[in-house]
Amino acid sequence: MAQNVLSGRRNVALVGTYSSGKTTLLESIMSVTGVTTRKGSVDEGNTLGDSCPEARTRHMTVELNAASTQYGGICFTFVDCPGSVELQQETNHALMGVDAAIVVCEADPNKVLTLSPLLQFLDTWEIPHLIWINKLDRANGTFAEVLAALRQISSRPVIPQQYPIRQNHDLVGFIDLVTEQAFHYHPGAPADPVPLPAALQAEEQTARAEMLEALADYDDHLLEKLLEDIAPPEEEIVHDLRMELGADLIVPVFIGVALNDYGVRPLLDALVKEAPAPEVTCEKRGITCETDTLAQVLKTYYTPQGGKLSLVRVWCGELKDGDSLNSDRMGGLYDLTGTQQTSLTRAEAGRIVAVARLEGAQTGDTLTTGTLKTLLPKAPVIEPVYALAITSVKRSDEVKLSAALTKLLEEDPSLFWEQHGDTHEVILWGQGDVHLNLAIDRLSRKYNLPMTTHLPQVPYKETIRQAKEAVHGRYKHQSGGHGQFGDIYLSIQPLPRGDGFAFSDTIVGGVVPKQYIPSVETGVREYLDHGPLGFPVVDVAVTLTNGSYHNVDSSDNAFKQAARIAMQEGLAACTPTLLEPIDLVEISVPSNYTSNVLKLITGRRGQILGYEAKSDWPGWDVVTGHLPQAEMQTMILELRSLTMGVGFFKWTYDHLDPVPEKLTERILASTGSDR
Repeated sequence: MAQNVLSGRRNVALVGTYSSGKTTLLESIMSVTGVTTRKGSVDEGNTLGDSCPEARTRHMTVELNAASTQYGGICFTFVDCPGSVELQQETNHALMGVDAAIVVCEADPNKVLTLSPLLQFLDTWEIPHLIWINKLDRANGTFAEVLAALRQISSRPVIPQQYPIRQNHDLVGFIDLVTEQAFHYHPGAPADPVPLPAALQAEEQTARAEMLEALADYDDHLLEKLLEDIAPPEEEIVHDLRMELGADLIVPVFIGVALNDYGVRPLLDALVKEAPAPEVTCEKRGITCETDTLAQVLKTYYTPQGGKLSLVRVWCGELKDGDSLNSDRMGGLYDLTGTQQTSLTRAEAGRIVAVARLEGAQTGDTLTTGTLKTLLPKAPVIEPVYALAITSVKRSDEVKLSAALTKLLEEDPSLFWEQHGDTHEVILWGQGDVHLNLAIDRLSRKYNLPMTTHLPQVPYKETIRQAKEAVHGRYKHQSGGHGQFGDIYLSIQPLPRGDGFAFSDTIVGGVVPKQYIPSVETGVREYLDHGPLGFPVVDVAVTLTNGSYHNVDSSDNAFKQAARIAMQEGLAACTPTLLEPIDLVEISVPSNYTSNVLKLITGRRGQILGYEAKSDWPGWDVVTGHLPQAEMQTMILELRSLTMGVGFFKWTYDHLDPVPEKLTERILASTGSDR
């Protein structure tokens, strides 16, 4: 592709699991490229990103951090993404707006599995990515073992582009497999070229052959040279690496130690030569640049001073300060480096910038200065799997809660809240306890809304097991003047599970005037909201069969009260029973954890429906089952504990089932209900 002004820019996401060293790598990059004069430390809480109190307290990235720099004639914007699996939504949105990703991986083959969902997302969306194996100075396995583990979870060929040099188990340098030049590391300084160690020549040749053979799968000319035993020139190898990486056909592997700056400069050199330019990304994604500016929101922030701030990728055209996007006039245009904002007058295509006060813009939205003709794909919202009921510490704060939650959900679209219709609790949904505790902390710090939390009440229902005929309800009240009189007989019968509620009448001869029959139904329905066990009643049929009235004293209210009296007496005699919601769950796990999941389901009173290989996820299974909703509340916590944090599930409400007798007694005792 012809080179132009866009080719001088790259947008790169730093992704990986919690504690892999992404933020430390960003600190090293900013130090090596001269943006900072002193590297920050995650433990000391003084890094360029991770500036919010929630990140400092937890020593972890909790939201996107963008930082720009220059190296090798290229303007880079790096986006440091959260590593926690519970904050994956934030990462996914960022990945939709970059040209490439660096997957930071710990040098421990036992931890490689935790990258599986991330690599699956990258390959599903064909996002170019390379792997940087960090912390090789304290590796828990050999380089070959880490590579083997990576190959088991990647659907793309994982090919080493560097090979480690060790002395007495210490990492001292690397071999560039493209140039076959060896280097020794120096803390805080570029690596020095050294002769290729004789003891590693055979290993280097094997690793280089693996790299070339993988590239030859996509280049017939290179394949011919290899078959003829002709050494390809460096330029051809780099060209193939650039083309195959840009098409997400291969995953090159680099090594280093971010804490000591080892391997950071070679990594940047590779990005300069091999990472796709913005116009390549546009072409690959089918984004055609017309006259109007086209952009996309990657992240929404609410800042204490500046209000709403949108992190935006400019795909086509250019943004100018004061432009309107989707009819919202921007309130400022900025380049971000951590928390530092630098005002801009314009931002050309290919750039990631912050735009102030786009009140109507949501994370993932497509923006344009003209008429919106193209909707860019955005990361799917991850369904919630964990919930907490929240209550304002100060009752006077309840009126402010809805507005604060709305802003919180704009910043984090994987949160969801509802006021439950049965339990009347305000319930906050998310991806786990870390995720929801972050949200609770933000409500307190950013919006001065401290909360108390507890697990939500289970929305139990109740029904009846026996019928009751001729249930009498009479309401008679005299207090001077007109009295109140209503007199009815009801037939109460159970319905099949899922049929809900049915009301009818068999009144003949006008013993209950027609105008009062709807009031009887109203009284019945009102009582069903809170049955004899204390829960809403379902799957019941009620028939008004007989009654009497008074010409003067009868009224709508009297017949409604008579109905409630009849229902109170009748339902208690119909053998009420407690019902619990049952969910249909699909649990996805690596195959070696399938047996653990089967035990997890049965141990939580669940029913296993079956399991099979997960489509397009090599080495993964999907286990399907029915689980009581009461057992689902903390299941994600145990599932992640059993599967190194990678297991996940989807769930939908399925049906109601009777609660076991012994459990019913405990539930009723805990709620104060009396059978």
